[in-house]
Amino acid sequence: MLTSRQNPLVKQVRQLQGAKGRQAQQQFLLEGTHLLEEALAVNHPLAVVCGTEDWRSRHPDLWQMLEAQTPRLELVSPEVLATMATTVNPDGVLAVAPLGQRSIPQFPLRRAIILETIQDPGNLGTLIRTAVAAGVEGLWLSQDSVDLYHPKVLRASAGQWFRLPMALVPDLATVVQTAQAQGMQAIATAPTAPQTHWQIDWRRPSLVVLGNEGAGLSPTLLAVADHQVRIPLAPGVESLNVAIAAAVLLYEGQRQDHVSDPSA
Repeated sequence: MLTSRQNPLVKQVRQLQGAKGRQAQQQFLLEGTHLLEEALAVNHPLAVVCGTEDWRSRHPDLWQMLEAQTPRLELVSPEVLATMATTVNPDGVLAVAPLGQRSIPQFPLRRAIILETIQDPGNLGTLIRTAVAAGVEGLWLSQDSVDLYHPKVLRASAGQWFRLPMALVPDLATVVQTAQAQGMQAIATAPTAPQTHWQIDWRRPSLVVLGNEGAGLSPTLLAVADHQVRIPLAPGVESLNVAIAAAVLLYEGQRQDHVSDPSA
């Protein structure tokens, strides 16, 4: 059992709490039983798993599975686990996984999302969870957004991070144009748009384009979109959380998919 906070493995895992450490090691951190189970469910490779004795006793079948599938499985003291984790009250297990082992979006797609300059990891994780629930098949993220492998992104996604093909790209406008060439309509949000989100025919393959929580979308992306839409807000309300806005749009699409007349 590892009991020293000075152990090289402990120092290595702690470095994964930051983006610089993740890039240097080409690995990222998974915290908690649920994320670990989701990773195993989709056969995402794991490099190291660290768990406490108490966690092993509560999850004997999972521990046995990890013994067969994980190159390095370590028992650690609760104090050591707390040092490695980013959460205040870790549930007894964390894992290290390699970067670059996830799927990326592939056309043709029925519904997908583009995100520009999203800064809040909780927002991104919630949006990923919402997208999977609403049947989104792919997501592209601008390179100036929050790190896709940020621990809070993974936790806020409730494990759905592993189930959505995603890619970090330098030029979102090119992705929009590629999607349009594949027959998708690009629908961008803008507070002054003449159309509301329910006036669009969402039964067509659609690419939802969403921007920064404060600044919104860049003029470049607004210009290449086929439609600009607004979500009506009560007087005095400036905007919605980007994850909530995504949910409103995506579930209008879901609604229209199940009715014969989209204006009904």
